[in-house]
Amino acid sequence: MTVLALELGPTRFAAGRVASDVGAADIRRIPVPARAAWDSCRELLLDAAEGGAVTSVGIAATGPIDMVAGVVAPAEVAEWRTGFRIVERVRTLFPEAAVQLAFDGVCLALAERNFGATHATLDALSIAVSHRVSGGVMMGGLVAAGRTGNAGHIGHVLVPGFDEPCECGGRGCLETVAGVPAVLAWAQANGWPGTTVTELVEAVRSGAQVPVAAVGRAGTALGQAVASVAALLDLDLVVVGGVLADCGPALFHPLGAAVATHARLSYLPALRVVPSQLGDVGVLAGAGVLALATQGDRTPKGRQ
Repeated sequence: MTVLALELGPTRFAAGRVASDVGAADIRRIPVPARAAWDSCRELLLDAAEGGAVTSVGIAATGPIDMVAGVVAPAEVAEWRTGFRIVERVRTLFPEAAVQLAFDGVCLALAERNFGATHATLDALSIAVSHRVSGGVMMGGLVAAGRTGNAGHIGHVLVPGFDEPCECGGRGCLETVAGVPAVLAWAQANGWPGTTVTELVEAVRSGAQVPVAAVGRAGTALGQAVASVAALLDLDLVVVGGVLADCGPALFHPLGAAVATHARLSYLPALRVVPSQLGDVGVLAGAGVLALATQGDRTPKGRQ
């Protein structure tokens, strides 16, 4: 029997088989296709299945999603922006399989809870700071999905002092400051000649002034948002991953300073903000947790 995990991210699709310890084997990755997105997704899943009898598929998707209807509507896939019935298509591909869709932030929180930094706490927020800024909330040891499945979407929390227009139609969302496109754009507008996030991370690590300032600006905004969410939800722990977390202190120092400035209520001084140790497989691993839970298996607790 074969269990599959599928990640539909803003820059890539990924799929892999899921072992009983939630380890994803032989992960396949492709850039988000410019056209015929389902055809590419279908081939990715079939390759991952390797002809096995698929019993369950967990799908992690960038928001917004409709978990109940099984619909994704990512801005990065033009032909899916008005809604694509991904669960229905996957069920057609694997008629005997149980299929479950979740927001990528929810899957990240599942992964952190089961074999990451939040396994020993009950109330936590997991954040991925990459092309988009997504998150998942755990309260009382349970990961919250929300009415439509989009709970934890911290990228659209408003941060003070910013009014940039957002793809969602609003203004001043965290994602307009801390998402990778925004960080790159700010650095380029201030004279940095690089074009990719890989170059940005390398420049930050070498101490280049403008890239460090760009990431610091993102860290400050992220810390403001974290302080607000922590006050609202009475959190113990915040875990931050994603490609910008690879910038290390350039992100985490201003993030921590902003949290210290704004998280001043009597129940917040013990709040900890730590980097994720899951690397770039956290969301896909969370989709694996989802897949195993969907087919009725006991959710494993071992580290991947």
